[in-house]
Amino acid sequence: MLGAGFEQHTLPLGTDAEGEVVATLVRYRPPWRLRLTRGAASGADVLYVHGWSDYFFNRELAEYWSNAGARFFALDLRKYGRSLRPGQTPGFITDLAEYDADIEAALAAMGQGAPGRPLILLGHSTGGLVLSLWAARNPGRASALVLNSPWLEFQASRLGREALAPVIGWGAKVNPLATLPSVDLGFYNRTVSKELDGEWEFNPDWRPVRGFMVHPAWLRAVLAGHATVAARIDVGAPVLTLLSKRSTLQARWDPAMASSDIVLVVDEVAERTLRLSQVGAVARIDGALHDVFLSRGPVRAAAYAAITEWLHGYAPRRPR
Repeated sequence: MLGAGFEQHTLPLGTDAEGEVVATLVRYRPPWRLRLTRGAASGADVLYVHGWSDYFFNRELAEYWSNAGARFFALDLRKYGRSLRPGQTPGFITDLAEYDADIEAALAAMGQGAPGRPLILLGHSTGGLVLSLWAARNPGRASALVLNSPWLEFQASRLGREALAPVIGWGAKVNPLATLPSVDLGFYNRTVSKELDGEWEFNPDWRPVRGFMVHPAWLRAVLAGHATVAARIDVGAPVLTLLSKRSTLQARWDPAMASSDIVLVVDEVAERTLRLSQVGAVARIDGALHDVFLSRGPVRAAAYAAITEWLHGYAPRRPR
């Protein structure tokens, strides 16, 4: 569905109460089979993991990493995108550590068991949280992390999370699949959809206008992840975090939403990301959306330039 150069591979993960569970690995192989040897990420493997109510559809992102000399892969986690099966609850999980199986299956299919290919993890929003927690549980596996607006703390801050967690935990025990009130008013979709004010085309079944339904057991898992990060973890590798310069969180549309993060409190995320590693950097991109790589063209160019500059200083190199 992404055109020439893209392939997908289904990763079986067994079954659960809703039936067959799979993840899907997407690979980008440039049609010309050219492999740069002196790019900023030459010799590395990049694994991208999407955020909540999302899946991989950004061809330009794959092309950037390929032009930097890396092999690019993207993972649609279980019950997302290409991995979503009829009758399943989209995105539902009760423990973020369950995604370890998805990640391990992807790494095996990528050939990451062989020595000599550094691994760069690239995560957006919830995917950034999932990859950070995985890296901390698996020290030495990842050589670098690039995080795109990672969801490392609850929007209502630590105090709000700690106050809400017991209530959500009780709800998760009583009715784990209950439907919680939606806080997505469709503004984010407006900023990215080509049919509205954005530049991107995507499958609305896999990326709904107002996001997936939120359930107590899923939210409890996310809040537990936030608490783990707040207590400090060590991903064991250099980290670059890309964030918008500002947040615009409100219940009414504002033109400023087209050039800011309308999902996270970026200042708080910037503080959290510096707790992930002994070597960390934050790039604040003026005009960026929550998904920095879905922003306007000039903003995306600034984000790619920031990654390239960082890679020249911190990118893991393939041994000679």
